Amino acid sequence: MPVSYDIDKDARLIRTRCYGDVTLSEVLSHFRVLKDDPERPDRLDVLLDLSEMTSSPTADQIRSASDGPKAMQGLLRFGNCAIMASRDVIFGMARMWAVFVEPLFTEVRVFRSSTEAVVWLASQEAAKRIGQTD
Repeated sequence: MPVSYDIDKDARLIRTRCYGDVTLSEVLSHFRVLKDDPERPDRLDVLLDLSEMTSSPTADQIRSASDGPKAMQGLLRFGNCAIMASRDVIFGMARMWAVFVEPLFTEVRVFRSSTEAVVWLASQEAAKRIGQTD
């Protein structure tokens, strides 16, 4: 399946990777698998890597893909989401998806490089830790 993920339970981070020709049904299947994953914590930040995705979803498919995280409400609380998308069309579609799912996350940002995405997620985590000490 061209959607894979791994969960870092200590960091409460899921790294999801979409690569190749990804279909809407594969994206929605990913969320069903995640929903039933016994290793899934109740809160996760997301690092979504779309840099190797070759398919170009339609606007309707992007809207439908937002149903995946919506179905997780009550089971999983999403924190921050960093999306990596190097291709222009995927970058634009990722920004559209971010708008649809924005209420489900603390914050969603789309980046052109993995370095930018990882640095931003780390800065959000550091800011959260600093805020907890006040």
